[in-house]
Amino acid sequence: MKLLILNRLDVVHLLPMEVCLELVAEGLEALGRGEAVNPLRPIMWLPDKRGLLGLMPGYVEGREALGLKVISIFPGNHGTEYDSHQGGVLLFDTEHGCLRALIDAGAVTAIRTAAASGVATRLLAREDAGDLALLGSGVQARTHLEAMRVVREIRRVRVWSRTTAHVQVFAKEESERQGVAIEVVESVQEAVEGADLICTLTASPKPILMGDWISPGAHINAVGASISTTRELDTAAVVGSRLFVDRRESTVNESGDFLIPKKEGAIGEDHIVGEIGEILLEQIGGRTSGEEVTLFKSLGLAVEDVVPAHYLYHRAKEEGVGTWVDFGDDVDEE
Repeated sequence: MKLLILNRLDVVHLLPMEVCLELVAEGLEALGRGEAVNPLRPIMWLPDKRGLLGLMPGYVEGREALGLKVISIFPGNHGTEYDSHQGGVLLFDTEHGCLRALIDAGAVTAIRTAAASGVATRLLAREDAGDLALLGSGVQARTHLEAMRVVREIRRVRVWSRTTAHVQVFAKEESERQGVAIEVVESVQEAVEGADLICTLTASPKPILMGDWISPGAHINAVGASISTTRELDTAAVVGSRLFVDRRESTVNESGDFLIPKKEGAIGEDHIVGEIGEILLEQIGGRTSGEEVTLFKSLGLAVEDVVPAHYLYHRAKEEGVGTWVDFGDDVDEE
């Protein structure tokens, strides 16, 4: 049996943001129709809490996409030569359960997470939204800038990060790569003042975005906090927003941005308006006025990994991209 291995460069080449947006939307629609299996992810922390290992299995009917993402998350890697998210997406066939591909999970995660925010922004942000605040200057800031430019005409970009040297490099490199002027600012409040698109992309365990700073009509993609004990938004920011999620079950079990205000008694589970897949299927509506603040809480789902992984496998075969290795029971012994 042959196993296909796709590295980071292969994934970047084969999975442009415009394509990934549609693949992620497909996965979320399948979840909304009940045509996907997406259990809660088990997480194993290292004893000193410096990092964790997450397992994200999923299956999507139609494409017959079956896979498992195994990923390590080490927040201390921010600002170093190492990505904070590393691992592999394992793709299996659904006839015999054979392992077909091993795909760089860091690359898939970087693109598909931003693509999910792009889908939410396309559905929830005002049509004229184009003043973008990026809170964070890591891998997700790079891909989110790309995704926001796919779904809206961006006229201004401000970026904030705690690491001055890192944010300066980000602004220089992405200004050149994406052909857009990027302003580096010294505070979160300065970054979001008047912004109608806000993406929170940090590893901060405590709120960095306060409700008092958010302008009427803004849309927020809250991405960085992915466990129950951390959050990027304060309670006022969540209370003052119409909250949409990738999946209710994940949100009420895993999201500190939701669970901490709930524990404080500020919101209940009815504060969740609905899932992005439900908007895509026209089961619920999205934005109702130009003045309301909309919030998409992104936790990341296995369906957002396995649908792109299925696409990558077949696209790679068509283009002759990747490395094939012998793997499995039929490998000849020497």
